[in-house]
Amino acid sequence: MTTYRTLYPSIEPYDSGMLDTGEGHSVYWERAGTPGAKPAVFLHGGPGGGCSPAHRQLFDPDRYDVLLFDQRGCGRSTPHASLEANTTWHLVADIEALREMAGVERWQVFGGSWGSTLALAYAQTHPRRVSELVLRGIYTLTKREMDWYYQFGVSEMFPEKFARFLAPIAPEARGDMIAAYHALLTGDDEAAKLEAAKAWSVWEGETITLLPEPGTSDQFHDGHFALAFARIENHFFYNKGWLEEGQLLRDAPKLNGIPGVIVHGRYDMPCPARTAFELNERWADGELMLIDGAGHAYSEPGILDALIRATDRFAQ
Repeated sequence: MTTYRTLYPSIEPYDSGMLDTGEGHSVYWERAGTPGAKPAVFLHGGPGGGCSPAHRQLFDPDRYDVLLFDQRGCGRSTPHASLEANTTWHLVADIEALREMAGVERWQVFGGSWGSTLALAYAQTHPRRVSELVLRGIYTLTKREMDWYYQFGVSEMFPEKFARFLAPIAPEARGDMIAAYHALLTGDDEAAKLEAAKAWSVWEGETITLLPEPGTSDQFHDGHFALAFARIENHFFYNKGWLEEGQLLRDAPKLNGIPGVIVHGRYDMPCPARTAFELNERWADGELMLIDGAGHAYSEPGILDALIRATDRFAQ
């Protein structure tokens, strides 16, 4: 009988504050675990998802000193749902500012879903600042990946849910769902904006687990959460992450010398497993763990088990 590792016990931050970016954003950060222990930074998904208390529990609190933060415009960061000065490269700069604030030379970078995208962008920009990478649900913002989730692919697995995703968009605009949603989410009609935000958010929330998990998907129905999640995520995807097509896979050899683990669910709907496979082929020091019987969410038993084992291993 398989015994899965699960989250460490609930823990409160030992310190927290706001980072003034100097560009109109204040970024919430917190630190948990043991001061001065192995440094790590946690990069949440979305973009626009924010951190949750459970994210602190992915690390042994006796052996890690973890910094978690809500990326620009979401969670406890302000201004809420703001798209100004909010790009991949602004976030990479925020991670470096937080590392300098924490006073560490190198740290483990842990990122899932969009967090894996941001982790790759950061590690390829600042490889000497990364001791290890723990990545889950690989996403590199290529046209192929975005079309699979927002145009045709996952639509065939969840037709009734995709119909609800299509509903706010006029039939003649459905040839480019990301652009059509962008018009609504950045428009002046507040009611239409909120309707679109909820539809965008719920589409993701209800397709990230192998089987329905209300505990995971419920927050995606909340209007306050959905507004930041949908606006920021769509903004990043509409602008292709301010990345060249295929850039993160092309530049994966820059990660060589950094040990890491890639944890990916076989039946991950938002993030096709092929991308994780291709990253592993290009990164000499990465270890791919394809989890059968799992979707996308970090909370799925096989994925969570692999993540906890990875952070435990790198703590030694």
